[in-house]
Amino acid sequence: MVKKVIVDASPLIGLALVDGLIWLPQLFGQIFVPESVKQEVLPGKSAPGEQSLARAFDSGWLTVWHESITPCLDIDLDAGETDCINIALSSPENYLLIMDERAGRAVAKEYQLQVVGTAAVIGLAKKRGLIASARAVFEVLHRSDFRISATVINKILASVGE
Repeated sequence: MVKKVIVDASPLIGLALVDGLIWLPQLFGQIFVPESVKQEVLPGKSAPGEQSLARAFDSGWLTVWHESITPCLDIDLDAGETDCINIALSSPENYLLIMDERAGRAVAKEYQLQVVGTAAVIGLAKKRGLIASARAVFEVLHRSDFRISATVINKILASVGE
């Protein structure tokens, strides 16, 4: 069975900053976000990447999760992370979470959910031939206020032979 992909705000914002949103449907097909994440990434303030995100929603491959979300967690995460994890907890073997925040990832892993981050998406885009250089993408991200640890970047670069 193909996993449904649920993405949190940070990876969407990061990928928008490097013109990488288009990789998501090529890598995963349909992508879902809770309404809380949509509100976070489309605040209507002309934030960097916001127009690209609006186009992604308009295109239909990025869509809001319209089913009810059963609250399974009582933990101090932001609303988007909590909603993403709660969706995945409804059927853990059927979901892939794309999430960057350390606390959210730790909770997801504690519940044995499959979770990857923006760096892994960049690595996968390189492996699938969607980009010429993962290093160049990481450099663009580094010039923005988006942060990924050097350890994670180095691990991804090693895995893609850069």
